[in-house]
Amino acid sequence: MFCTSLDRHRDLGLLLLRFGIGIMFMYHGWPKIMGGTATWAKLGGAISNFGITFFPVFWGFMAAFAEFGGGLLLVLGLFFRIANLLLTITMIVAISTKFASGVGFAGAAQPIELGILFLSLILIGPGKYSFDENFRRR
Repeated sequence: MFCTSLDRHRDLGLLLLRFGIGIMFMYHGWPKIMGGTATWAKLGGAISNFGITFFPVFWGFMAAFAEFGGGLLLVLGLFFRIANLLLTITMIVAISTKFASGVGFAGAAQPIELGILFLSLILIGPGKYSFDENFRRR
């Protein structure tokens, strides 16, 4: 009975989740964006695990932008599913980097968990306290 009464707060829970994860991704993405081309090149080198070795600066910037910009879009609930797709792709690259470095499943746990979270949010949607929901209603 107690848990059933919490169902009415589902959208508030989604807002809290979006806000918390979004702020943390903005926090981690901002230094990568501000790091400049050297940071972007290092970050973009991770995609070489997929055989993509050209334009590492571009790919690194895109990863940094996905983290910061995706976090911002999560907070706002704007272009929500697209943001989660970009964050999922970023986590797939992070997972492959962890496995390539030899840390194993335990070392890759965090990006795996976040990838599952972002995939789930694609299916769940942003909730009623979001810009996407506001635009959809109009």
